[in-house]
Amino acid sequence: METEKLYYEDPFLREFTGTVLHCEPAGPVWKVVLDRTAFYPEGGGQPADWGLLKAASGEEIPVTDVHERDGAIFHTCACSVEIGAAVTGVLDWTRRFDHMQQHSGEHIISGILCRLYHCDNVGFHLGADVVTIDYNEEISWEQALEAEHLANEAVWADRPVEICYPAPEVLATLSYRSKKALTGRVRIVEFPEADCCACCGTHVVRAGQVGLIKVLSCQKFREGTRLEILCGERAYRYLSEVFSQARAVGRRLSVKPLELSAAVERLEGELNAGKERIAYLEQTAFAAIAEEQAGRGDVLVFQPPMRPDSVRRLADEVGKCCGGLAAVFSGEGDRWTYALVRAGGEEIAPLVKVLNQTLQGRGGGRKGFAQGSVSAPREFIEEFFKREAAL
Repeated sequence: METEKLYYEDPFLREFTGTVLHCEPAGPVWKVVLDRTAFYPEGGGQPADWGLLKAASGEEIPVTDVHERDGAIFHTCACSVEIGAAVTGVLDWTRRFDHMQQHSGEHIISGILCRLYHCDNVGFHLGADVVTIDYNEEISWEQALEAEHLANEAVWADRPVEICYPAPEVLATLSYRSKKALTGRVRIVEFPEADCCACCGTHVVRAGQVGLIKVLSCQKFREGTRLEILCGERAYRYLSEVFSQARAVGRRLSVKPLELSAAVERLEGELNAGKERIAYLEQTAFAAIAEEQAGRGDVLVFQPPMRPDSVRRLADEVGKCCGGLAAVFSGEGDRWTYALVRAGGEEIAPLVKVLNQTLQGRGGGRKGFAQGSVSAPREFIEEFFKREAAL
């Protein structure tokens, strides 16, 4: 039992007729084999096609997965189909064309990268969001962008894609990419001036149908590099969304999208200057608060919400002056961040343990310092320290 593979004869075939050769149950679904199909089965990093089988009665049966086994193409269907029945297959064309754009774009940029930087493509995954490609050599971001530019030049040249099954003696003379040693009939897919590769997937018929190739990231992965790319409509939608966000941010900053980097750099400078000014003012205020607690022994100080680092610095200042336990709580309602400092670095862990248990807290410390947070109203905190710390 073998299926005629119409997707190789015409990758743009969206609808076809076929006869049911086999139908078997597989749990809640059915596996249907036709004498011929345009549905591509999952393989070589490319996901399976989806679509419908239309029966003569008009019933439409969803095809949710496709796999190949021993030359037969098994269509995963929601219900059984009568053996011998004629059906019409209808592809989810949006899904198929997207897969062809991504797969063909991957071939173009991989062929260029492998030629320029003497690396091999050792992994390919056509995901629902992005395409990931793994190479066995290090590739810099600048090199990836150069390959992206050359890949798009190949797309704009719009040359026909050449697909053939060379005879063994001809194949032996060809220079082509392959992830593994091949035997039997080998299918060669060539994008002129870009790539020549052994491949079982479906592809566009002209390079221009890829539309656009965009590299999203280039990161070290194991002993080589992992690229994330988008092609065709995916790349267009992504760049459109990026532009929309850049335009919205630019309007907030009163600059054009291409001036965002300089505007953000200016804002960073203003923010850093503001942080330095805040730190200076905080330190001045903390010194004044600490002076008020000078010589008072154990003290409990409440402050409005502050960053944890500010709470710690205030506790340090108070601890230097009070001569006992400095307990600083920053927050409002029943959400508080705390820092505890005990003069002389005396053991503080037992107090912190009871505090966390009593006030639904988290945190810890040792050698006279602890930091954390509690979920309790102010009056509960005050009562705890009156009872436990004898304030």
